[in-house]
Amino acid sequence: MSKSSELSPLQRSVLVIEGLKNKIKTLENAQTEAIAIVGMACRFPGGANTPEAFWHLLSEGVDGISELKGDRWKVNDYYDPKPGTPGKMYTCEAGCVDNIDQFDPQFFNISPREAMTIDPQHRLLLEVSWEALEQSGNIPDRIQGSPTGVFVGISATEYSWIAKQANADLSMGAYAVTGLPLYGAAGRLSYTFGLTGPSMAIDTACSSSLVALHQACNSLRQKECDMALAGGVNLFLLPNGFIWLSQAQMSSPDGRCKTFDESADGAGWGSGCGMLVLKRLSDALDSRDNILATIRGSAVNQDGPTSGFTVPNSASQQQVIRQALRNAQLNPSQVSYIEAHGTGTPLGDPIELRSLAEVFAQDGARQEPLAIASVKTNIGHLASAAGISGVMKAILQLQHQQIAPHLHLKQPTSKFNWQETSFYIPTQLTPWKAKEGTRIAGVSSFGASGTNAHILLEEAPLASRSEAEFERPYHLLTLSAKTEKALSELIERYSTHLETHKDLKLADICFTANTGRSHFNHRLALLAQDRQELLNKLRGSEQNRWSGHLHNEAKPPKVSFLFTGQGSQYLNMGKELYETQPIFRQALEQCEAILRSELDWSLLDLLYPQTSDSDALLDQTAYTQPTLFALEYALVQLWKSWGIKPNWVMGHSVGEYVAATVAGVFSLEDGLKLIAARGKLMQNLPGEGTMAAVMASEETVKAAISSDPSVSLAAINGPTSVVISGARNAITHWCNQLESQGIKTKSLNVSHGFHSQLMEPILAEFEAIANSITYHVPKIPLISNLSGTRADSSIATARYWVNHIRQPVRFAPSMETLHQEGCKIFLEIGPKPILLGMGRYCISEPEILWLPSLHPAIQDWQQILSSLSQLYITGIKVDWKGCDRPYPRQKSILPTYPFQHQSYWVEISELAEKGSSDIMHNYYVRLAIHAFENGQLQEFQHHLEQVENMSNLELKAFLNNQSQSPIFASLLAGDWEKVSEISTQVERMSEEEIKSTIR
Repeated sequence: MSKSSELSPLQRSVLVIEGLKNKIKTLENAQTEAIAIVGMACRFPGGANTPEAFWHLLSEGVDGISELKGDRWKVNDYYDPKPGTPGKMYTCEAGCVDNIDQFDPQFFNISPREAMTIDPQHRLLLEVSWEALEQSGNIPDRIQGSPTGVFVGISATEYSWIAKQANADLSMGAYAVTGLPLYGAAGRLSYTFGLTGPSMAIDTACSSSLVALHQACNSLRQKECDMALAGGVNLFLLPNGFIWLSQAQMSSPDGRCKTFDESADGAGWGSGCGMLVLKRLSDALDSRDNILATIRGSAVNQDGPTSGFTVPNSASQQQVIRQALRNAQLNPSQVSYIEAHGTGTPLGDPIELRSLAEVFAQDGARQEPLAIASVKTNIGHLASAAGISGVMKAILQLQHQQIAPHLHLKQPTSKFNWQETSFYIPTQLTPWKAKEGTRIAGVSSFGASGTNAHILLEEAPLASRSEAEFERPYHLLTLSAKTEKALSELIERYSTHLETHKDLKLADICFTANTGRSHFNHRLALLAQDRQELLNKLRGSEQNRWSGHLHNEAKPPKVSFLFTGQGSQYLNMGKELYETQPIFRQALEQCEAILRSELDWSLLDLLYPQTSDSDALLDQTAYTQPTLFALEYALVQLWKSWGIKPNWVMGHSVGEYVAATVAGVFSLEDGLKLIAARGKLMQNLPGEGTMAAVMASEETVKAAISSDPSVSLAAINGPTSVVISGARNAITHWCNQLESQGIKTKSLNVSHGFHSQLMEPILAEFEAIANSITYHVPKIPLISNLSGTRADSSIATARYWVNHIRQPVRFAPSMETLHQEGCKIFLEIGPKPILLGMGRYCISEPEILWLPSLHPAIQDWQQILSSLSQLYITGIKVDWKGCDRPYPRQKSILPTYPFQHQSYWVEISELAEKGSSDIMHNYYVRLAIHAFENGQLQEFQHHLEQVENMSNLELKAFLNNQSQSPIFASLLAGDWEKVSEISTQVERMSEEEIKSTIR
């Protein structure tokens, strides 16, 4: 009877209610779970092209505003310091981003022609998003097909106009559909990176990027996506935007936001791009991500009707901040920093300050002053990218626990009563002390559209880092790029980064680079014991590096595992791996546990004895065979954990037992049972036999010994390298005979005459044991020692393994078979690279790669990582996470990919020739239309007088459009009597006649 059935109905009801409450609580927690920011990247004014450079600009109080460059249009043609001058802007300074015409289309598999048609904002988003993903360690090729969302704030479409004016083919071509509209900004990121989560471009004017961030957080909490890219972009590509802002009296004459200052006279405008990578906090912690900060909560609302479309609404600002606090489950007193919208306008700044005061100054629980500042004083108002620039500033301040100086504050505005609040504006780099709890920042962004957003950030939770019980002595760094030049630049970036970041741990550097970056065709691998050695190799000559270029990444070379036989054993083989690599250690211990009932000595004591007098034991074949098997099996498990798997397997004598186990012919337990029985039976044979290597062909040796039944051919190791086995006196005799014929021979240090007639006494007993084993056909192609060809179903029989003891090892034919099958990499699985030397003798092709797992004269880690690095360089896919899975690694901030830029822009000369006048004419025509529709005849005539260079077609189109206007009829009674004739005559009129009529 179950316990629940023993409960009364009331008790069961209580249990059900408690269960439902827990479910509700879980759902509620999911809706308010903090969102982790795990990566970010940017392009901001003042050369702030990385978060690190951005912090330098902020912390040093750098003014990122500069003179507008005339590389795309002549600034002086549109500048007039007198406000209100039609068609002119009264500022010629702004926050500029360098090289916005530059792009690396090859990196994103985009053709040069398509690149020309893609809005530079979209191109910038591609590069910045890639960098943000790299910094997060969530590279696109790993998240392809994942439910990752994309949320982009973007408003401007100036490149569409440029493409249309300069080249009709660009604006009307097939690529324009995806390259120019706003929706392409988010859609292209999802398409290029293979992301299947929600994807949207958001335009709420100045608050676009903060609204995008809010939407991303909601999508993560609703589990519409598991990761998200969120941010915004804005580029001023034409004078139009500056002209319109000047005409609306929204710009500061000196191009600077003097936020909260008495001298505030309008916004300084700028270009920029910022992107964040977001995850649910629980997921980020599980993934051991490098958490930069967390988003506790956010809110978005609308001003609704105000005294003007762009006039801020204090009540709405207060409401959105309060709602964000509720969503974040925070009190106002917990917030110690506000990154204000702060555009530097005499109207907007005081309204925002009063809104903040209503929320934060009325809270009696506040124990410390509230710092208020705005990044716009550094880099200007970035329009649709403004919110994300403020968020990134707040993140950096949380990371550094310092508040950056607010610029251009000489006298705080008198339109706000500072004495009634505890607000202060930091004008120098200020320590951010957390008196209670953690540091929390609020970020506001209020759109000219009336859409407001507020986000609350908290510093990242303290990373709990556990030290490894053991650490390997060597680490491997891999770098790669799509071109040789890019790889050289990446090497230089890493060299500089290591020089300036001495606190980084070598293990974390290598882990982050190997697991957090895509692996391209041009590759470099460096093996080092410490940071200084790595730095020296980065700076050093080619002899310290393994590097290469893959010609066909889609078809990596085939790998064959070669399993070593007897004669390769030595004390403490693999000991360094056993002491520092848990997977290797676990595999050996698993073998030891299985062999306890088969051996009278501990496997580990045989391998790693406390004293050095155990050589004799290890050389006894009863122990040699199972210890070699166990070591080789452990090596395979280690290689597999790193993602290295064989296309083919082949073993030499004892090695074929491990090869068969790896191929699935029998289980590990059965394989060890067989090899232990084999060794024990052979050990019990009289030590009457021996073996010798003969430097001659199989045919020559066969002919020589054919008359002597006491000598057998034991192995064919090469075209002119064979091994004979048999009675000691017979082997000595034949060695002398062959030497007299000029054939070199060498006695082998073995205990028995293996693979000879001397083994026949044990065959029946071994067959009985072999018949108790369960066999399967190989799951991995396996080359048979007996035939030298691919093993057939006979390998899954006891008889095969009985014959294996007696018949010769056909190594040379086996190597030839592997060569014919296209194997280009031979990785020896054993303690000593014996088979590699023999293999080179069989195959002379220079492109073959011969790699040992271990070498008695080289440290275990040095050797095995050297081979891993060469596998990587050759194009073998490595599971880099698997390489470090047993160790507590921490992701580090490392350099990002060096894009190889070229200019993809409508030719400046082409645009300059016709674009400048077109921009002005377009502007004056709009003014004329506005005056005409409002019955302002004098203004209408004045504006049209500015359009002397309009084409006949443009004038006809304009007049035709206006002839349909009801307002046009109202002009008939005015001074313009001739206007009544225009509607019927315009199509027949010449350009001069039209202009004459207008005048």
